[in-house]
Amino acid sequence: MSEYAPQVDSSHYSRGVYRAKERWVSYWHQLDLVRRANPRSVLEIGPGLGIVTDALRKDGIEVITCDIAVDLKPDVVGSVTALPFRDAQFDLALAAEILEHIRWEDVPVSLGELARVAGQTVVISLPHPGYVFLFACKLPLLPRFEWSFQIPFFWKEHTFNGEHYWELGKQGYSVERFVTAAKAAGLQLVSTHKYADDPVHQLFVFSK
Repeated sequence: MSEYAPQVDSSHYSRGVYRAKERWVSYWHQLDLVRRANPRSVLEIGPGLGIVTDALRKDGIEVITCDIAVDLKPDVVGSVTALPFRDAQFDLALAAEILEHIRWEDVPVSLGELARVAGQTVVISLPHPGYVFLFACKLPLLPRFEWSFQIPFFWKEHTFNGEHYWELGKQGYSVERFVTAAKAAGLQLVSTHKYADDPVHQLFVFSK
């Protein structure tokens, strides 16, 4: 059994930031990266509102959800630190805004668990806050152009706020350190993404 307990109840996901436009943009990018991998089966850790789950199932993809929060009604109750699934049971494992909810010392174990249950691909999204400078332009008959630049909060020491134990870009939690931990867990970085319309998250695609 995991030592972690749910940090919020299910009503947390039906208000505030989880209903905001920016969060829906984040869902879109998660779906885009998963769909590009063309999986037949997906393990989604932390389904939240079930938006990504429902969209993938409508694509004809088999999705199994897993969470420690019983009131979210996941398909399987379990922790990312000890996933109750067979080796390579799924084509792809998705953990979006999950790993920051566990202590950093447990992240390597969780990455190893994601690598173990995923046969091909692991997609991870993490918070990466900072000061963001954004430029967007849309001209007639031309595609929309967006450019952003971010200064992470590298000088800040993260303090547990009741939900996040750590966040990318803050003292001791560089992107490079996270990627190194993933590599040690048996994952190879395929791509990493920062989007102008979702600047507070960084997404990673790993292969086995």
